[in-house]
Amino acid sequence: MQETKKKKKKVPLTRGEVEIRQKMTVEELAQAMGKDIDHIYEALLYTDINLNSVEPDSILNEDHIKMIVQKSGMKYKSAKLKEEKERKNTDAVKRPPADPAVLTPRPPVVTILGHVDHGKTTLLDSLRKTQVASMEAGGITQHIGAFIVHMPSGEKITFLDTPGHAAFSAMRARGTNVTDIVILVVAAEDGVMQQTIESIQHAKNAGVPLILAINKCDKPEADPERVKKELLAHDVVCEEFGGDVQAVNISALKGENLMVLAEATVALAEMLELKADATGLVEGTIIESRKDRGKGPLTTAIIQRGTLRKGCVLVAGKTWAKVRFLFDENGKAVDAASPGIPVEIMGWKESPSAGDEILEVESEQRAQEVVAWRTYVEQQERMKKDLEVIEAKQKEHRLEYEKQQQKLAHLTWRQRKAALYRTNKHLMFSRPKERTEMDENTLSVIVKGDVDGSVEAILNILDSYDCEDECKLEIVYFGMGDITENDISLAEAFNGVIFGFSVKANESIKKLADKKGIKIKLHNVIYKLIEDLKDELNSRMPPTVVETTVGEASVLDIFSVTVGKNRIPVAGCRVHKGLLDRKMKFKLIRNRDVIWKGSLSSLKHHKDDVQVIKTGMDCGLSLDKNLEFSIGDEIICYEEKEVQQTTSWDPGF
Repeated sequence: MQETKKKKKKVPLTRGEVEIRQKMTVEELAQAMGKDIDHIYEALLYTDINLNSVEPDSILNEDHIKMIVQKSGMKYKSAKLKEEKERKNTDAVKRPPADPAVLTPRPPVVTILGHVDHGKTTLLDSLRKTQVASMEAGGITQHIGAFIVHMPSGEKITFLDTPGHAAFSAMRARGTNVTDIVILVVAAEDGVMQQTIESIQHAKNAGVPLILAINKCDKPEADPERVKKELLAHDVVCEEFGGDVQAVNISALKGENLMVLAEATVALAEMLELKADATGLVEGTIIESRKDRGKGPLTTAIIQRGTLRKGCVLVAGKTWAKVRFLFDENGKAVDAASPGIPVEIMGWKESPSAGDEILEVESEQRAQEVVAWRTYVEQQERMKKDLEVIEAKQKEHRLEYEKQQQKLAHLTWRQRKAALYRTNKHLMFSRPKERTEMDENTLSVIVKGDVDGSVEAILNILDSYDCEDECKLEIVYFGMGDITENDISLAEAFNGVIFGFSVKANESIKKLADKKGIKIKLHNVIYKLIEDLKDELNSRMPPTVVETTVGEASVLDIFSVTVGKNRIPVAGCRVHKGLLDRKMKFKLIRNRDVIWKGSLSSLKHHKDDVQVIKTGMDCGLSLDKNLEFSIGDEIICYEEKEVQQTTSWDPGF
């Protein structure tokens, strides 16, 4: 019934004329012609477009649009270009820099970076006096968060907690440099490690000053001086060596010297003279984005200018909010948030992304205007990219198309049409989105995370996958929230595995997954999730057969025995290494070339049949009745084992 209704909606043709315009999609052209989409695909068989790259929403260029209309026995006319008028830019932008006279001091925003297991989470735990470390189940933080440390002297420090360097880089890549100071945590007994060097590089690239926190100084093997000297090689020069980097020896576990570290941070912040304008329209950056069943989309943000209050209208990315509630890091409702203060915002229409810029606008109507403009700009960009892709594909397939045309040159037009249709018919009915069977050597994954920042950090790590020749890695879907039936359906369609980070799968979902044979892998620690994913990649790689030599023997003499009417060649051998076991496989080597592989026909010691011959013993053995031995031949006894291959991908943990 629905299909009949759709057919009725087709645009009636005026004297066989089709109104065309630039940048029409396959679907739009089909509708304008009063045809179904398959008709368009069939017409495209006679072009140099690869049908594998064409979807209903793919944009066609003008030449192809005209050709399709003509091949369908119709005429075309160009639509009036009223829609091509340039649209007025209605985006929201930051205000000009404030008058220095209105600036007031603000708390510094500090990020803690360092190598896995060097104590970042424990340090944050000790600083905020909560049980975050015990809840987080391990040595890598779960998602981006922010909290305030109140000093006895009255100063405040805002700490930002990232799930690794990937998120720190992603935020910087968007032009949102939220951090004022980086505390570099290095374990006193381990010294400088790979991620320590990465942290230094991130801080340098962002132009952010460092404070060195040498952790685990309570351990007997701790050597803080070695750490400081190792850091000299990476241009981190501590004050005692004539540099400007403050170094503080701490024990995050025992809470030693944490106030000294906080005071060093406050001292550096005073030197930086961090000030902001607390008046006017709000500007800020989203640190974390998540969905809450009761409260809807929630974001944690750092305010950078203005004072955020309930009722403010904000835009971020392609969504907006009228602020209904504000919460501090402990979940308590607050009335306002000034620059440098982290706050959780409730009232978003949809979840924006971590790193998006927040701008306050005058009204809800203005917010909708801004979002509409940004959506329009994105569509224009996508259309431009689609056209570039189509043009690139055209060039790529032109040669192939011309060769194909030459092969069919001797046929009549009708014969050529039939031949092309037969060759390419399957392409029309196997659209990429409908593919259900995957190659065994492919791992399809569905990624679900608790917050936007977590998902982004995992995707950034997966972006580094560079071993497609070993096993293909395909991300079918990613999103926030607990595992759903939709995730199970996707996993079933693509023969995939669901990876969840700090999310849950209820009993009914687990039973459904078991019934359909779908794996759900839930983790609370990013590097354990990646290790599990590596195991899945390994399991999809074909095993390799490894030969292990069990024994070696040399042929010293040659003779033959007669069994019935057959003459059987026999080699007199001496075992000079390992043993010969009749159950194993054997090979005959002559002049370093393997000339035979297989099983022994017989193995004898002093005319007795035996199972095993050990080193130093002589024996007589026969292989194949048609195989002649030569003195000096080598007999190798070996066993074959299937060994599971492992991926060479190194995600950097």
